Amino acid sequence: MDEKTRMKMEARARIVKAMAHPSRLFIVDELAKGELCVCKLTEMVGADMSTVSKHLAILREAGIIQSEKQGTKVMYKLRVPCVLNFFSCVESVILANVNEQVEMLK
Repeated sequence: MDEKTRMKMEARARIVKAMAHPSRLFIVDELAKGELCVCKLTEMVGADMSTVSKHLAILREAGIIQSEKQGTKVMYKLRVPCVLNFFSCVESVILANVNEQVEMLK
């Protein structure tokens, strides 16, 4: 693999790794519906604020979400909504796996 290709693959891996947690996937899914503050996300995720803040920082560092201070609140939103296409693809893989398993049982 050449250097350019390696760098491209590493960049992809960083993004996929940033989403590789159920809570972060949930956060991305909820932010697809609109921007939310950390207080609301904490309530929705069901974890403490420091944990949710860490998840948000990981997603922000990967470039998946962005934040904006609005008064005393920090609001989060998807930076690049096309990340949701990834969920569609993942669900297609899940469905294909289930269908394959069903076929094996016949």
